[in-house]
Amino acid sequence: MERAPRPVFVEQLARQIPFYDLRHAVKPGITGWAQVRYRYADSIESAYEKLRYDLYYIKHLSAVFDLTIVVDTVKIILFQRGSQ
Repeated sequence: MERAPRPVFVEQLARQIPFYDLRHAVKPGITGWAQVRYRYADSIESAYEKLRYDLYYIKHLSAVFDLTIVVDTVKIILFQRGSQ
């Protein structure tokens, strides 16, 4: 799992990436669609890509989708598959 970016980076990304603030429309949890499907965001381009995952999650929000994310998270933890 990845920790939240520092506020200064959030402000910078919000200025550079359209709709970046929309990712805050949902309360953060212990895991997420972008966290289990994409690597750590270490550039503007990767932050934009993770935003696409976050917006997809917001659009398709459901209990079944959340369960899928939890199952994927457990798989990553058990099989130690994840980006370092």
